[in-house]
Amino acid sequence: MAVLDPSPQNKADMVISIANQKGGVGKTTTAINLAAALALRNKRTLLIDLDPQANSTMSYLDMTTVERSVYDVLTDRTLALADVIQPASQPNLWVAPSRIALAKLEARLVGEIDAHYKLKDLLAAVQADYDAVVIDCPPALGLLTVNALVASTHLLIPIQSSYFALEGTDDLLETIEKVRSRANPNLRILGVVITMHDRRTALARDIRNQIDKVFGDKVFRTVITKSVRLEESPAYKESIFKFAPDSSGATEYYRLCEEVMDRV
Repeated sequence: MAVLDPSPQNKADMVISIANQKGGVGKTTTAINLAAALALRNKRTLLIDLDPQANSTMSYLDMTTVERSVYDVLTDRTLALADVIQPASQPNLWVAPSRIALAKLEARLVGEIDAHYKLKDLLAAVQADYDAVVIDCPPALGLLTVNALVASTHLLIPIQSSYFALEGTDDLLETIEKVRSRANPNLRILGVVITMHDRRTALARDIRNQIDKVFGDKVFRTVITKSVRLEESPAYKESIFKFAPDSSGATEYYRLCEEVMDRV
């Protein structure tokens, strides 16, 4: 299972997709808290929610205020991404919201020649307004995830510390290589972050060793441990840094952000 990267590019833009086709691996938790950590580092950060479940959106916005979503701008050429972006309560952080309608996108865009480039084209119009963009992808390798990969400079892969941790990873890496070969040759794998890790169990330690063997130096040193606080914070529409600033989750996601900045 080789992980091949092109040479690093000297690009100021940082567009990071958070993707894994497996559900329940801490993808949205990573997206919302990495975006928040970047904002705390005084980076003007845009969080794009491409998951029809809209969990990233609900973590920061009141859904009753979301009149238009990413679905609308992806399907209506008269709308721009700026038309749906809303500020989060945290300084330096904005959200491009999702709604369940995104689940219909693939059927809506079938046959369109530029379907895979929709998000990239929309993002180009606003990208200069932000220092960093974080994209929360759905747990699938369909059109939405491909749109994210085509628009991104980097990919971050969360992998849950569980028995089936590496299941489906080959499919994700194959999709990445296909995107690189045609639509986005500069896409880089930023790294793999181990999530929901329980340091107390021998199984979790064995799984971490397995992930290290497969991905090598692509695995972030920071490991995100299991945390009730991380599970609770979205219900209060707050990042872990505001909800529980002294928690292990806050410390770990801030360290992850530092590693991300170093690698970019």
